[in-house]
Amino acid sequence: MKERLQKLIAACGLASRREAERWIEAGRVAVDGVVSTLGDKADPLLESVTVDGKAIGRAETLITLLLNKPVGYVTTMSDPEGRPVVSALMTEVSQRVVPVGRLDLTTEGLLLMTNDGELAQRLAHPRFHVEKKYLARVHGLVDAATLRRLATGVKLEDGMTAAAQVRLVRMTRTNSWVELTLHEGRNRQVRRMFEALGYPVSRLKRIGYAFLEEGALKPGEYRRLTSQEVERLKTLGGVK
Repeated sequence: MKERLQKLIAACGLASRREAERWIEAGRVAVDGVVSTLGDKADPLLESVTVDGKAIGRAETLITLLLNKPVGYVTTMSDPEGRPVVSALMTEVSQRVVPVGRLDLTTEGLLLMTNDGELAQRLAHPRFHVEKKYLARVHGLVDAATLRRLATGVKLEDGMTAAAQVRLVRMTRTNSWVELTLHEGRNRQVRRMFEALGYPVSRLKRIGYAFLEEGALKPGEYRRLTSQEVERLKTLGGVK
């Protein structure tokens, strides 16, 4: 059965459909040795589809995992400094899965890992406003005025942050625990928001991603999402 080339390439886990379309437009994709154009189709059982002269192989089984990332792991597939990478935690996964977005080295919590390139690209795109919920421990006692500023927007070097949901969870003599739900995904955004208001973050954990929560997942553990959960994520990301 013939399928559009960008769909075949995405099904192999090589790229999202949009990226595959750019490859086709750049003349990098061929069917039986003939350079393809956007809109072309092929039957992978009867025809040879190549990217840069290399066969794309068979379609992978698409999987999406929810990982409870521990502190001390970088959200990359390799690290030139030799630090532990999140992919090393996927001990029983035969497919090559990549992280959706990032959590920095000292941030723990929920991270999606997938080989569905299109889903990953859509969920990471800021225009889809996927909710991400964090629990932060900060130095100092957070007052009501600070909570209002966090909720309405904080001025950072790259502009004002969008409105957020904020809740003071508890306070000790020297620290405050604050729950913050964002729709943005700027680099180190939560830490920078608190630091801009004079409250350094000493611990940060992502406790929610869209409708997903950690449940019984311990740090370093992961689980495969159900087909129903994947479909809900696709709806959020606009994937058909």
